[in-house]
Amino acid sequence: MKIYTKTGDQGLTSLIGGTRVPKSSLRIDCYGTVDELNAYIGLLRDQDVNGSRRGLLKEIQDRLFTMGSSLASDPEKSKMKIPDLHAEDVALLEQEMDRMNADLPELREFILPGGHPSVSVAHVARCVCRRAERLVIHLREESFVAELVIIYLNRLSDYLFVLGRQMAHDLGAEEVTWKPRL
Repeated sequence: MKIYTKTGDQGLTSLIGGTRVPKSSLRIDCYGTVDELNAYIGLLRDQDVNGSRRGLLKEIQDRLFTMGSSLASDPEKSKMKIPDLHAEDVALLEQEMDRMNADLPELREFILPGGHPSVSVAHVARCVCRRAERLVIHLREESFVAELVIIYLNRLSDYLFVLGRQMAHDLGAEEVTWKPRL
């Protein structure tokens, strides 16, 4: 099978269900941003400090692929059975955050992204996740989006923040706090 089809050479692509849409459409931007997030989660998974978390991060990548399938489908025309998210997927993120937070110092100030290159990857992933969430919320204003897609993205961005803190702790890196100039 060839990877190139030439069907997108005029700036259109097909959704699951066959509907042709411009590559600049909001739906394409949504699942493209989720794909970008998935790539950053892969980079995050590859950080040495995350050796014990690789399985969970791969599971998150799997859920993002599930989400991408949902977003790439024409909600009015697709008859294909696609995977879906479950409430347990969100619960898993919440459980992991609770577990990490139990060992971390109480958060009393805003934290600036950074402190170690690996921690910075977590913060970039968090920001891409927030962008994906904003785009999907915008898409929901004009088309069907499964509620769990938005909930999962919201919880995942929280998880990535806590993971960044946990990574800084594991690496012995300083959490740099924001000191507002008044």
